[in-house]
Amino acid sequence: MIKFSIITCTWNAAEVVERTLESVLSQSWAQIEHVIIDGASKDNTLQLVEAYRKRNAEEETEHDIVVVSEPDRGLYDAMNKGLKYANGDYVVFLNAGDVFPNENTLENISNDVNERSDGKLPGVLYGDTNIVDNEGTLLHPRRLAPPENLTWRSFKHGMLVCHQAFYARTDIAKAEPYNLRYRFSADVDWCIRVMKRAEKNDLPLLRLPEVVANYLDGGMTNKNHRASLIERFKVMRHHYGLFTTLAMHAWFVFRALKGKREAQNS
Repeated sequence: MIKFSIITCTWNAAEVVERTLESVLSQSWAQIEHVIIDGASKDNTLQLVEAYRKRNAEEETEHDIVVVSEPDRGLYDAMNKGLKYANGDYVVFLNAGDVFPNENTLENISNDVNERSDGKLPGVLYGDTNIVDNEGTLLHPRRLAPPENLTWRSFKHGMLVCHQAFYARTDIAKAEPYNLRYRFSADVDWCIRVMKRAEKNDLPLLRLPEVVANYLDGGMTNKNHRASLIERFKVMRHHYGLFTTLAMHAWFVFRALKGKREAQNS
């Protein structure tokens, strides 16, 4: 019976958090721990969270819910707080506005892991992602698709797996907290370090054959695009070396220009 620790970080998220809470509450899988880390919201985020806790108790869904509300030093600091409270087998970050694709998502993942693993839980589970708008309407699948055989070296080609579709074994996740020196790309660095530790511990990374997260378009990285790109370059240089990072960025530029020309000629 795989238990999932879902970590949701919020700050003045009343406009979008309700659908995230509803998505977790409606999951058919009972083995869920929901850790909600709030940055001392000033709107009615906490009132919605409290109503969610009451519904969970009334409907006897058996989900464990932990709520912490206090000032933090930003999103990645909040994520590190969430990791400290996580007690499940796998941890996944589903932030305000993000949802599971359907009510059977976690049940399907658990069944898939049980059928395909040899008794040793994989280090990482990963799958596909859809992008949704502020109303939760499906826009399109995420442009970068996860490879069948993911390794930590795969991310030199970009962040091939969305953060919300990256389920890390909790023991590994706790051993690799987010590096708060990074303001916009700590998630990229974290995923790479988690995969490195999984490889060191001889744990496989399991590709899930389905969409496992609907991700809200326009997050922190999009709003700080230039700074994020600079920081992501630093992350890649740290893990892959300067020469490889320069070569891959030259390829990124070539690919973007080629795509632009093809679009103009079509």
